[in-house]
Amino acid sequence: MEIYNQLAKYPVFTITEVELLTGNSNTAYSLLDRLIKKGLMKKVRKNIYSAVNPVTGQIVATRYQIACAITDTAYISHHSAFEYYGLANQVFYELYVSSESKFNAFEYDHVTYKYVASRIQEGIVEAKNTTGVRVSDLERTVIDSIRDFNKIGGFEELQNCLEGIHFLEEEKLLRYLAIYNTQGLYQRVGYLLQHYQKEMQLSNDFIECCKEKIGKSRRYLLNETNQQNIYNREWKLMIPEGLFEITEQGGDLLV
Repeated sequence: MEIYNQLAKYPVFTITEVELLTGNSNTAYSLLDRLIKKGLMKKVRKNIYSAVNPVTGQIVATRYQIACAITDTAYISHHSAFEYYGLANQVFYELYVSSESKFNAFEYDHVTYKYVASRIQEGIVEAKNTTGVRVSDLERTVIDSIRDFNKIGGFEELQNCLEGIHFLEEEKLLRYLAIYNTQGLYQRVGYLLQHYQKEMQLSNDFIECCKEKIGKSRRYLLNETNQQNIYNREWKLMIPEGLFEITEQGGDLLV
C-alpha cells in the first residue's frame, strides 16, 4: 500500500513515476499490473494511469488533468476552456485538447478527448486550484472560439458562453489577434464583441482597432450562404437575419 499511497499523490502518472519508486523497469510494470488487477489503479490510455479512490471507486484524476497529461504541450481550449471557467451553457462529452504534437482521439469514461492543433503558444496558463491543468486564458479562449466556432461547439453555444463574460483584457485580445493576423478574424471578433461591448467593459478604442484591420473583403459571419443574410457595412459582414433577435446599432444594414 505504500507504493499506492505514493502514486495516489499524482492525479495522473506514467510508468516513469513507478520506476522511480521501484528502481527497476520490470518491477515497475509487474507492480502496476498487480495494482490494476486489485482495482487500485486504472489505465486511462497508453502510459497514462490514475489511482482509484477506494471510497468512490472512481479515479482521482479529473477529465482536465487527463487531457493535460496526453502530451507535454497539451492544454484545455475552446469550448472545453469555457466549461472549465464555468461559462458553458452545457457540458459536452467531447473535450477539446490543443497540443503542438498530434494525438489520436480516444474515449475514457464516456468522454472523448479530441485533438486540436495549437496554432500559437501565447495565452496558456497553469490552473491555480487544480494540479496539472493548463488552459487557454479567457481572452485566448474567446479569440480561438470565434475563430473556430464552425468546427467546435457551434455558434449558438459560443453566444451562450460570451453572454456570461463580464470583463476581458483588451491588450491580450489585441495581442492574440495580431499573432493570428487574419482580416476575417478581426471582422468576426470586432462585430461580435461590439455586441457585448458594455457587458465585457471593452473600450471604443478596442472596437476601432479591430475595424482598422478588416480590409475591404466582404465575408460571411457563419460561412453559410444558403440562408437569409443582411449586409453590415460597418464590418463588411454578411450576417444571418435575426442573429441576436434585436436591431443592430452603429452600422447600416442593407439586404
